[in-house]
Amino acid sequence: MVHDERPVGPNALEVVFDDERAVSDAGVVLVATLVDRLGIEALAGLFVRLGERAGAANAGRKIMSLIYAMVLGADCIDDADILRSGSTRKLLGCRVAAPSTLGTFLRAFTFGHVRQLDRLLAETLKRAWAAGAGPGWERLIVDVDSFVGEVCGYEKQGASFGYTAKRGYHPLIATRAASGEVLHVRFRKGAANTQRGMSRFCDELIARVRRAGATGPVLLRADSGFWNTKVFDKLHARGWQFSIGVRMTKPVGALVAKIPEDVWTRLEDYPEPGEAQIAETTLCGRRLVVRRVRLLAGPGELFEREWRHFPFATNRTDPISIVEAEHRQHAVVEQTIRDLKDQALTHFPSGSYDANAAWTVLACLAHNLLRWTSLLGLPAAVVRVARTMRRRLLRMPGRLTRSARKWRLHLPARWPWHEDFTAALKRLRALPAPT
Repeated sequence: MVHDERPVGPNALEVVFDDERAVSDAGVVLVATLVDRLGIEALAGLFVRLGERAGAANAGRKIMSLIYAMVLGADCIDDADILRSGSTRKLLGCRVAAPSTLGTFLRAFTFGHVRQLDRLLAETLKRAWAAGAGPGWERLIVDVDSFVGEVCGYEKQGASFGYTAKRGYHPLIATRAASGEVLHVRFRKGAANTQRGMSRFCDELIARVRRAGATGPVLLRADSGFWNTKVFDKLHARGWQFSIGVRMTKPVGALVAKIPEDVWTRLEDYPEPGEAQIAETTLCGRRLVVRRVRLLAGPGELFEREWRHFPFATNRTDPISIVEAEHRQHAVVEQTIRDLKDQALTHFPSGSYDANAAWTVLACLAHNLLRWTSLLGLPAAVVRVARTMRRRLLRMPGRLTRSARKWRLHLPARWPWHEDFTAALKRLRALPAPT
């Protein structure tokens, strides 16, 4: 059959929204397959129980509606309506709730109900790791950080000004360095101190990682905002390694000043025009590694700039060059935060604090589903940012037809990444069904 490929001008087209078989984002079938293999909807219906509150019914269906919308890039509740266009909802394996219903559902959450979502996030992590996405006995590196989710308007409960001088919330987050998965998240008010809740957060994080199946050594990295000797003792007692920044207070500065000049070692791979050196000492009996950095004198400058010092405490015994290089890699946590802000956490849609807390946990679960789709479906590929995954594998139009009692999803011919899509779908379908 010969197709006429002559271009048609936009002015010659008649535009009609009447195709009931069209699918807006046909690639979401990959995520739907993974959701089915992990049994997330059943878990949501089992764990999340809102009692007799308005909008409490069918929690599993409503949670999945929000998650699928977030996977496709939704940053507000109204964006979930795209799942009801054409035949898109038929690919998901569950009924899709209307945005107004989802708004009522989110407003029904209290702090205790948000904790139920925490349990859902933990159980799905356990199942995904058991399916092959986890570290197993290999080394696990966990990065802890916080970020400010900016909001607009004055009617957001708990939103206030923090250290960035911007109105918003201040969530605490733990991620897996190798894959960018969110291991744990705690929603906090905007004025919350960086360390607020860190001790309890570590207790829950340690238990969650072990229950999920990580049996190998674990390293936790964080910046100086999380400097806390009680956290150091807790992590060491639980058998975790840590590498956590230390603020340059006067006592720490005096200790660093006592390091002899001949002890400092130059970092050869530091980018120009800067210069960096490392050395170590002890602080309260703990190993203190210090990196000092300065910019070299450039054209028109008479003197080199002064050294800036970046110390961190650790219980590791590896050579200083390895310990310092791996601590610097803590910056990868910003990539996960970037992806979250590029998706659902661009905004916090409700005026209710607990509704926004629930939205944040679901956003992390949606983010993880994208990561697991890549880890389990394309294990040999580089983990792509969420926007790239959506463009290549999810956001392609389709058409759903039925013939001889068999459903068929028609996707665009000559799609550049069709081989990756086919391979990922095959691998995800091969995962065992939940028991």
